[in-house]
Amino acid sequence: MSNKKRQINVKQDMRNRKYFGRALFFMVVIVFITFIGRFFYVGLTHTAHGKDLKKLAQAMYAERTEIKAHRGTIYDAQNEPIAEDTTTYSIYVVLSKTAKTLDGKPDYLKDSQKAKAARVLSQNLGMNYDSLKQLFDSSRDLYQVELGSKGKNISMETKKKIEAENISGIKFTSAQARLYPNGIFASHLIGLAENEQSSLVGVMGLEKVFNSQLKGVNGVSAQAIDSRGTTLPNSKTKSKEAKDGDNVYTTLDTRTQTYLETLMSKAQETYKPKSMTAVLMNAKTGEIIAASQRPTFNPQTGDGLNEMWRNILLEDAYEPGSIMKILTTAAAINSGNYNGNATFKSGSYSIDGNAINDWKPTGWGEISYHDGFIRSSNVGMAKLEQAMGSKTWMNYIKRFGLLKSTNAGLGNEASGSIEYKYPIEQANTAFGQGINVTVFQMLQAISAVANNGKMVKPYLVSKVVDPNTGKTVYSQSPKVVGRPIRSETAKEVRELMEDVVTDKDGTGTAYKIEGHDVGVKTGTAQIANANGTGYLTGSTNYLFSVAGMAPIDDPKYILYITMKQPKTFADHSETQMLASIFDPLMKRVLDESNSNNDEKSQATVPDVTGMSKKDATAELNSNDLTATVIGNGKKIVKQSLTSGSEVLAGQRVILVTNGTLTMPDITGWARLDVLKLSELTGVELDVQGSGYVKEQSIAPGDKITKGAKLTVKLE
Repeated sequence: MSNKKRQINVKQDMRNRKYFGRALFFMVVIVFITFIGRFFYVGLTHTAHGKDLKKLAQAMYAERTEIKAHRGTIYDAQNEPIAEDTTTYSIYVVLSKTAKTLDGKPDYLKDSQKAKAARVLSQNLGMNYDSLKQLFDSSRDLYQVELGSKGKNISMETKKKIEAENISGIKFTSAQARLYPNGIFASHLIGLAENEQSSLVGVMGLEKVFNSQLKGVNGVSAQAIDSRGTTLPNSKTKSKEAKDGDNVYTTLDTRTQTYLETLMSKAQETYKPKSMTAVLMNAKTGEIIAASQRPTFNPQTGDGLNEMWRNILLEDAYEPGSIMKILTTAAAINSGNYNGNATFKSGSYSIDGNAINDWKPTGWGEISYHDGFIRSSNVGMAKLEQAMGSKTWMNYIKRFGLLKSTNAGLGNEASGSIEYKYPIEQANTAFGQGINVTVFQMLQAISAVANNGKMVKPYLVSKVVDPNTGKTVYSQSPKVVGRPIRSETAKEVRELMEDVVTDKDGTGTAYKIEGHDVGVKTGTAQIANANGTGYLTGSTNYLFSVAGMAPIDDPKYILYITMKQPKTFADHSETQMLASIFDPLMKRVLDESNSNNDEKSQATVPDVTGMSKKDATAELNSNDLTATVIGNGKKIVKQSLTSGSEVLAGQRVILVTNGTLTMPDITGWARLDVLKLSELTGVELDVQGSGYVKEQSIAPGDKITKGAKLTVKLE
């Protein structure tokens, strides 16, 4: 290459380097300017990538504490709690010898206390001593151990008993829980709330249906902290208050419900049925006063929950049997197809070659339709259906609200079904066969007979109240959902039902209640076999039932009971089985109604703390409340009911003085009053049975000492 060309190339390389250097310089300047601009932008706006850096920094050095909302309380008709919030505890045992307290002391289960720990925990948790001792001895490599299901959901009373033994290494964690103070108490209707992810969630019954209202809204508290978690000085605490859940008020009467549960449990023990239901309803309003089923469960302990999850009052549809004859006869009378004095031949009747038989196959000869009702003749009902015609009868079935849900708002509810294609099927429905109904459907339909033609909707929840504002956010009142029959028809059917009880040939003579006029209709329904091709055989393979109302001239109550497949009659008749529940329950509510015809008034609880015993008692009495004073002090320091609350007139208010505490006579007290006594005095409580106090371990007048244990037996 010539020198000239070499010089040209050198000059070209120098120009290229010069241009590259300039380009690089300008690129660096641009990057630097961009960086500086970005720095000033972030510094001025505290924003990057659309996010507020100031808030993010605060969040990094902020401690947030969730404030739990209280789940709403479910109340009975007297404003006493049926389900309310409480705290339970889970237990764990620290075994690692490295565990120490903040002041450096050992904080584990010592070898010398392992035998004692096994004994104390076995006594209080119902666990096996040897298994616990082996667990503590063989788990040395573990830091801590838990004790399974029996070590969870421990009450405050049990926790205190274990803590009193002063055993190091036994620890407790608290959790929000639900208290069901009445145990077995309309359990499938009230339902159950369980702890899921540190929050109570309703899983059945009212707890589930009204979960969104009951659960409330959690709050939050936030404060600035440093990297070690120490609260920064002069930092402001930001908080959002929790909004407690709404309170649900039911129509259940606790005394009546408790008595019904006692009667049901006794019948279950005696007759051992596959299932039972019982509902007492206000005939005028549709309010459910008491309701129960078997199998049932105790929501406090969980006992029996696995045996039956369904609410069979609403979810199970069944053939009602002869209870249907109330509606058949009402329809025949109302449509002009009934003459009580006309006669028919009982025993057996053939439709298209298919036989309909009375429960007494030979029948009673030629009898009137009046006698056909009180003797519960299937043949008589089939003839009434044929007199009406299938279209008219179907019209009344629908007018009585069958074949569709009552929409009671209590969860899943069956609609029922019917077989109605052929004449024999149409006739069968007249005596409750080939048609499936629910308990609530039958209660609603029968209310038309009790309520002079007006059919009322059954309901359990009267209102829902926001405790934060005191406002009622939901309410229910009596609702007439139809008028399927005339008032004169209803009166005539009630007279027939009364004759079922009073006539010597009636099937309901076991339901006579001294001093009261009662009307009933009994039922014995066949149960379809598993393959649906026929019915079960055998004397106990039936659904036995009774529907009654009283006082029969102007009914206030409807009581409907079913019992499916009892294992034994226990030397009683079919009607005596159900009468063991029906008669005492109906008698009690009628007696109470007669003794207090006026509406039960409400009373407002005054604040009597700080008053003398005399003045406090006088103040409560002037507000129609009953005072029970505990202690020999001069001034009242505690009261069992919150001032300003609305309760039933005559309600007991327990007052605690500032002196020595003495045990009152609690015979006849309700379980809830005994629980309040325990809370106020600190006495440890052991409640046995259900109902009202019959026996107490601490005699009236005896001094209540610290740590004293009170055992009460309810009946």
